[in-house]
Amino acid sequence: MLRFCMHVIVIALVALLLYASPASSDIYKYIDENGVSCYTDAPVGKKTVKVLKEKKGATKQGEAYRQPAADTRDYSAYVEQAASKYEIEPELIKAVIKAESNGNHRAVSSKGAMGLMQLMPSTAYDMNVINPFNPEENIEGGTRYLRFLLEKFNGDLTLALAAYNAGPKTVEKYMTVPPISETKQYVKKILSIFKGKGNYGFTESVGQGNTIPQPVPIYRVVLEDGTVLFTNSSYTKTGKVRF
Repeated sequence: MLRFCMHVIVIALVALLLYASPASSDIYKYIDENGVSCYTDAPVGKKTVKVLKEKKGATKQGEAYRQPAADTRDYSAYVEQAASKYEIEPELIKAVIKAESNGNHRAVSSKGAMGLMQLMPSTAYDMNVINPFNPEENIEGGTRYLRFLLEKFNGDLTLALAAYNAGPKTVEKYMTVPPISETKQYVKKILSIFKGKGNYGFTESVGQGNTIPQPVPIYRVVLEDGTVLFTNSSYTKTGKVRF
């Protein structure tokens, strides 16, 4: 079942319109319990209004995309452009594309991830991707997200890839590859395709307007009177512990 809600509605509508041809199905709109407008291909008993009708003779939505065939088109120029912009090896981006969509720019997963680098609607929105089925936009957004994850996990490629698959919050919970079979296989597959470095060290800024803020260290300081102080100041005090 695919469902898109209002905060990513621009991307969702583009995706639905593109996804509807040539293999499409009925699309419904309903208001959830929080008053948010949602779009879905499965009404599931909710009070819905049909906004897009399935074309006659169309196959089941997603059937052609969940196991995509390899695309013979060459996206190397887009890969090189994004790799240079975000200081990521081109072969790593290609490995993610291979594992995620097998090079099919119209691939859609059963969870709603879209395009070459399989961006979820919320991720596409956060990465300023309007049309996730556009190869150039998708590679730009996917690489930017990969860069963000590498920054978040201090350049640890294994954790970044695990977060790309399972989400950063899940990886933060375990601080290792989560005990999820799909995620373990995903990380193993990409690392087997990409035989590059396992860790990244970035400069502070990559490309004009694309700086990703570095985490600010927080220190716990015990003052002479026993007061516990949390601060981002690096001045020396007895009992200082970095978090």
